Amino acid sequence: MPRYDLTSQMTSQRILFMRLREKKRVALVLSGGGVKAAAFHIGVCIGLRELGFRFAGGSHEHVTNVYSGNELTFKTYVGSSAGSVIATFLAAGYDIDSIVDAFMQGAGHGVTPKRNKRRDPSPSFLRPIGYRDLFSLNVHAGHPTRIFSGFFKKTPVISGGIEVLLKRGFKVNGIFSTSNLEKYLRENAHPENTFKSLGVKLYVVATQLNHSRKVVFGDFNETTKDEQIKYAHFATVSQAVAASAALPPFFAPYPIQDDRGREHWYFDGEIRDTLSTHVAADHGADLIVASYSIQPYHFNKEIGSLHEYGMPAIFNQALYQVVQQKIINHIRTQKMIKNLIGTVDGYLKEANLPNEHREKLLEILVSKTNFKPDAEYLYIHPAPQDYEMFFADHFSLNPEILAKTVRAGFRAAMTSLRKYTI
Repeated sequence: MPRYDLTSQMTSQRILFMRLREKKRVALVLSGGGVKAAAFHIGVCIGLRELGFRFAGGSHEHVTNVYSGNELTFKTYVGSSAGSVIATFLAAGYDIDSIVDAFMQGAGHGVTPKRNKRRDPSPSFLRPIGYRDLFSLNVHAGHPTRIFSGFFKKTPVISGGIEVLLKRGFKVNGIFSTSNLEKYLRENAHPENTFKSLGVKLYVVATQLNHSRKVVFGDFNETTKDEQIKYAHFATVSQAVAASAALPPFFAPYPIQDDRGREHWYFDGEIRDTLSTHVAADHGADLIVASYSIQPYHFNKEIGSLHEYGMPAIFNQALYQVVQQKIINHIRTQKMIKNLIGTVDGYLKEANLPNEHREKLLEILVSKTNFKPDAEYLYIHPAPQDYEMFFADHFSLNPEILAKTVRAGFRAAMTSLRKYTI
């Protein structure tokens, strides 16, 4: 019977990090936030690489031959929205430098894109990713409507005032489509285009449009679901990422047929949960490194108050505060459960309850709370004083903006981990 002696786990993070090399199942969880988030994650990955982490990816054969050891090696990737793009590149076996080049050169600065027809299990060249790969007008092939004829779609059934007026006037389901992103991944980054062909675990998170559940696409034997979450096996990698990256209202929901031929629509994977760290923990990870780019602005004299910068800055701040609160609540809940189980464990020991009964009670608590006693979490995010990161464009491929954002991710990783010893 497993022992849940968590008293010894209530040590400082510094001591914990010194034991990170003992972790055998390391996972990387990447959140969304547009191109800015993708660049931030790249910087985080560069920082992690500098600290000794490795990123396994490619075919089963390649992962087995090159990444036979597990020490500080990511073999599980979880991505939502923009984070799913970076997670997919890493899982496919592209190194960090290739991903950097693809984004930095994607704006067309002297680079002629070429289709990558390689079937190399350890790919080294990733075709530059440009605006055309990210933004395609929402004129879906085979769809009975077009972007402007969307104004004549179904009329809302609710009557009322200004809200219904807006609903009647804006019935286009998105300005852009993620279909070009799907095509880019299918033709250039993922020739096999199946989760099963990967030598690592890749999970892509999306949200089901016409339901209230989160959907996790991956290499599952079958599709399972409850009211809160569905684990789906019927999407290709490129389809899953296109669904996860469909951020409303800019991008239209993305359709995917299930294994019974029924079409379902999906949109941004961040809608339900900003960080899906539980997906990694539920599938065996014992060290989860989570990177997210959302950080509300904190006042400083150099910039002043956001009320002087207009609605876009104020809207971003409001959105960031909502998202950050979700993240904080998620982290706080994890800590609360851990402390609760540790407190109960300590009390039962002081009460001299026989080990058999104590362990049974702890096992029940762990099962009911879905707590993973062996899983540890490290969170990396921008500093609240980094106003350049806050004001950076979410969808720009400008090399200077990307470089600043990559550096912000690198600084965040180094700052978050420098207090520990590897």
